[in-house]
Amino acid sequence: MEEEPLRVGARPAAGATLQDTLVSIQEMFFRAAWSLALRKGGPGIREMHNPGSAAHSKEKMPPYTNYHAQRSYPMPDEPFCTELNAEQRALKEKEKGSWTQLSHDEKVALYRLQFHETFAEMNRRSNEWKTVMGCVFFFFGFTALMIWWQRIYVFPQKPITLTDEWKAQQLQRILDMKGNPVQGLASRWDYEKKEWKK
Repeated sequence: MEEEPLRVGARPAAGATLQDTLVSIQEMFFRAAWSLALRKGGPGIREMHNPGSAAHSKEKMPPYTNYHAQRSYPMPDEPFCTELNAEQRALKEKEKGSWTQLSHDEKVALYRLQFHETFAEMNRRSNEWKTVMGCVFFFFGFTALMIWWQRIYVFPQKPITLTDEWKAQQLQRILDMKGNPVQGLASRWDYEKKEWKK
């Protein structure tokens, strides 16, 4: 006797296997996600290029949207200037005719409507490194001031074992005990002359 396949959206019977239950849950999630996507307009290709979407709607758009040009990819998807005034629209109409009738300034103005910078302007060195280095040195100085302040007001005094007097007394005690007289510290000390061997 064959098992009857589980219908979409149907609850599994009491004797259903774990696999049937998981399939049912998966289908419910899929249906819920699909209905949510249909209700919100769906993130599909049709929605992205729909004439009624935000990119082509009647609302006022900012004049410079989605423009991205760089040396490795100099042809942006959109022109630099998307909102044109009357003079610029007239220039765009004149562009459709013969380019020999356009003056040099008009050609430059048309270029500026399409592109933000020329290659020479893109390759020009900027002074941004001065700002970066100024910020780096500012934070170095601020860090040095914080460390100085902490050494004076936050950190405790040095332990007594790190003072020069204590170290001198500790060295004298090691020499008095004549520790490791063959190769150690005591082997370098002249006990008769009370000085280091030469």
